[in-house]
Amino acid sequence: MRINKKERQQLLIETIKQNPFVTDEELAEKYSVSVQTIRLDRLELSIPELRERIKSVAEKKFSDEIRALPLDEIIGEVIDLNLDDNAISILDIKKEHVFKRNGIARGHHLFAQANSLAVAVMNDELALTAKASILFTRSVKENERVVAKAKVKSVDHTNDRSVVEVRSYVGNELVFKGEFDMYRS
Repeated sequence: MRINKKERQQLLIETIKQNPFVTDEELAEKYSVSVQTIRLDRLELSIPELRERIKSVAEKKFSDEIRALPLDEIIGEVIDLNLDDNAISILDIKKEHVFKRNGIARGHHLFAQANSLAVAVMNDELALTAKASILFTRSVKENERVVAKAKVKSVDHTNDRSVVEVRSYVGNELVFKGEFDMYRS
């Protein structure tokens, strides 16, 4: 059963309020309309696109929590953060991230996302990467979304070190993994 525009827009507002990370495609499927209809509804309701919603949520939630570097210096958008435990960020691979000739993401962007997330998860004023062991497991292409998940594996206060493992995925497929030996003050 199709719902009218006014009802759909009210449901759209409620759905995005409950989950600001829902995509236009998911909303279109949920309400049995086209993606363009969802975009027009968002425009009419002054609801920003997904990327802006993610950025807004992250700025509100994490700007006071991240201690080791400013939020705007993290590569990707932090969507979850538990200091000295775990963190998640997303990075949408765009034209500026890839080689022109083959559309494959430059490795330093994936490394930067993982490394900055390893720094951000540290509950310390100063966190620096002392050593990193990384492995790229598959190429990432333009228009793919990379989800990086950091986990603090150990904290050694006597030597001022922590080990952070970061795994990055496109969908359910592992594309990058790294172990970062972090210096903390």
